[in-house]
Amino acid sequence: MKYTQNREKNTLTITFKVALEDWAAFDRRAYEQNKGKYNVPGFRKGHVPKNVLEQRYGKGLFFEDALYICAQEYYSEFLDKNKGVEPVARPAIDDKSIKSDDKGVTFAVVVTVRPEFTLGQYKGLTIAKTAPQKVKTSDVDAELSKVRERNARFIEVTDRAVQDGDQVNLDYSGKVDGVAFEGGTAEKQTLTIGSHTFIEGFEEQLVGMNIGETRDINVTFPAEYHAEELKGKPAVFTVKINGITVKELPELDDEFAKDVSEFSTLKDYKADIKKSIADRYAKDAERADENKLIETVVENTKIDIPVEMIEEQIDQYVEDFKYQLSYQGLNIDSYFKYTDKTMSDIREEYRNRAEKSVHTRLVFEEIVKAEKLKAGKKAVEAKIKAYAEQIGSTYEEFSKQLQDSDRYYFENQAVTDSLLDLLKKENTIA
Repeated sequence: MKYTQNREKNTLTITFKVALEDWAAFDRRAYEQNKGKYNVPGFRKGHVPKNVLEQRYGKGLFFEDALYICAQEYYSEFLDKNKGVEPVARPAIDDKSIKSDDKGVTFAVVVTVRPEFTLGQYKGLTIAKTAPQKVKTSDVDAELSKVRERNARFIEVTDRAVQDGDQVNLDYSGKVDGVAFEGGTAEKQTLTIGSHTFIEGFEEQLVGMNIGETRDINVTFPAEYHAEELKGKPAVFTVKINGITVKELPELDDEFAKDVSEFSTLKDYKADIKKSIADRYAKDAERADENKLIETVVENTKIDIPVEMIEEQIDQYVEDFKYQLSYQGLNIDSYFKYTDKTMSDIREEYRNRAEKSVHTRLVFEEIVKAEKLKAGKKAVEAKIKAYAEQIGSTYEEFSKQLQDSDRYYFENQAVTDSLLDLLKKENTIA
């Protein structure tokens, strides 16, 4: 195999020269692979001689197939011999480069490859330290409110009508133009008045209803409603109130602290909440500093990133998004219908994130290579053990299930930790 290569930015052109005798072998293979497609009177299908087919259909009958076979093999052999070449897209034959004469065949394969770049400064940097957010009384109060909500109880009410803030149990049946519609009927549904869970105007009209009472509620579906057939349509819901409950929050006192924590007084419980929030704010500040450091290191290295790498990263984000939708009982087509978005819109929304992700990954990989960072066995095992604990398994059980690709994921995490440790050690955050 003879070839020359020429690189311009991220495009590599490999020009192959195929000797006549070598080309004849590829041409013969193309004939063997395709001869079964032809019917010629006087011959069994698949047994028509090559020269007969070429006389009938043209001398270059198998040229394109032979070229494809040759390009596949030569390109694969080229990559085996040039380990430093890292394609980031599928190769393509340059049609304008194809030449055939009595000496053989010449053609060029064009492929986008991993960008070459010089690392910018990633040591000796100074990053301004982020001051942790101060804990306010309102922060502690907000946390206490959440705990009270989690420990609230609902008391049944039987001696009055529905009021704002009540939780009601109801049956309803909706109709548009006198006809019931899909999803418009339900029994024993729970609704908090004032939550704006239902269509605008629905909850307000329930105020004043008594247990056992039935009433027609008139509403209009929003113009941007997700169901096309209901957009902007007036509807009538026949509603029956089955029951009323009110939320009762526990008193904020020492007894409350004893019930929900390990502390015997509300004062001590508040102090612990304040400390937990302060610790969280401190970690948030550390993460912010770490992110600033990473952003500075990445921005110091300029890279002409191939569009194919960005598109591939966007592909991954889209697949992840589809997976998330499936957990909500939706598919991507339903999402487009409800939001009036298109796949192009989604891809554009991910573009900046994808560019930053690819840029960061390329810089990280280059630093790992320059610093010869590797994943230690203990560090990898620690990552696996931590993950196993998260999913309620043991290290021994979980590690038995790991495939090579899974183990590579944890090795990559361990290397990334080593990289971040190096960056924090070699730079100043003050």
